[in-house]
Amino acid sequence: MPRRNLIVLFVVAVVSLICYQRTPRNRYGETVARAIDLVSSHALEPLPADKLYEAAMSGMMAGLDDYSGFVPAERLQRFTEEIDQEFAGVGLEVRRDEKSGELIVGSPLVGSPAQRAGIRAGDRIVRIDQRPTRDLSLDDAVRLMRGRPGARVALAILRPGEEEERVVELVREVVQVDTVLGCSRNADGSWNYLLPDHPQIALAAISSFGKETAQELQRVLDGLGARGMKALVLDVRDDRGGLLRAAIAVCNLFLEEGVIVTTRGRSGDHVRDEYRAEGKAPFAKLPLAVLINGDTASASEIVAACLQDHARAAIVGQRSYGKGTVQEIFELEPGRGALRLTTASYWRPSGQNIHRRRNAQPDEAWGVMPDEGLQVVFDAEELKRWRLSRLKAASPAPAESPDEDAGEPFVDRQLQAAVDYLLERLGEAPPRTPPDPPKTATTDDAAPAATERPSESNAAP
Repeated sequence: MPRRNLIVLFVVAVVSLICYQRTPRNRYGETVARAIDLVSSHALEPLPADKLYEAAMSGMMAGLDDYSGFVPAERLQRFTEEIDQEFAGVGLEVRRDEKSGELIVGSPLVGSPAQRAGIRAGDRIVRIDQRPTRDLSLDDAVRLMRGRPGARVALAILRPGEEEERVVELVREVVQVDTVLGCSRNADGSWNYLLPDHPQIALAAISSFGKETAQELQRVLDGLGARGMKALVLDVRDDRGGLLRAAIAVCNLFLEEGVIVTTRGRSGDHVRDEYRAEGKAPFAKLPLAVLINGDTASASEIVAACLQDHARAAIVGQRSYGKGTVQEIFELEPGRGALRLTTASYWRPSGQNIHRRRNAQPDEAWGVMPDEGLQVVFDAEELKRWRLSRLKAASPAPAESPDEDAGEPFVDRQLQAAVDYLLERLGEAPPRTPPDPPKTATTDDAAPAATERPSESNAAP
């Protein structure tokens, strides 16, 4: 057979193979489109085509893992705002009162329109632009308070102890969101990071890992160093994650050399990317303890695992969540949303996988465990009181809460264990005695208070 004919046959075979591989994919696409048309035409209670599309996409992603998903177009902007640490709104942290159902201000953000207008922690938001907040979900209330910079929004406020509402008209603007929080607010709304009983020890709580988190933390620690800080408690309890690169940047503040984290692809048996310390580490010698709990997840687990494996910090509290997968965002056509797709798993410097598989048992290796002698477990009630104490600490003025126990002040046993460890490191306390035997760990599904600012992310790196 002439050589030319062989070449033609080879090209035809390759094209046929490609068409064969692509045909099923196209056929499924056509089938989904036909199914949407059939539902639109014949269903007794049809949905708009855009809602059917979203339902189809969500159903497809639900067949993957717990962290992949479809992000509708209207939620995509908010998702981006969480990562970018800024949004257009009035600058309020809000929560829903469990008993009354009222929308309550946790704290106005420093320098925000809400703070300048005199809105205080504990104020009740009765209406947003004439819409009663009792009729709104928390997400809908947040959405109504956000909007285009320069646009106005009216909030009807009822202050505790007063009978008459007052209407506050605010102009939305771009609000910067801090992710590095302290142990209490000062009168001007700024954070105080030094512990009142131990001013040589600072507490920095990271609420989520955004693109500015590492720079925020470095600025805070630079300022505290000038004020005599000798040790640090890094609190990542209830921190559900954020950007992988932000977690790596935080580790680079404390670690001079070594592997920070590696990622692996589908097969899981070979390293896809390895991230190592850059060698600069401005706080490499700072005594450090890291607080974790059952909602410490994703990027915050990367930090805790890295600092533990390199013996750079003591890990205090209770076992972390065990989310060791990487999600990437793939935007679809304009207005069609995006896919949040799990593309890799991450592994700690020791080579151990952080991720907790479905149906994983407690005796299996997953998540991050506290160091020996530093496990302090909160039961559900103690966890609730700790979260309420954080809300109160975040308010320049004490936030009134009908759920808060008016008896003994809350004692954070996990923080106390971290402080005792650091005092021993500093030579300012006798050797620690082991804490009480840990209570049986309980699963607590209660989420932290929702906010008008970007909520803590469970999406991940």
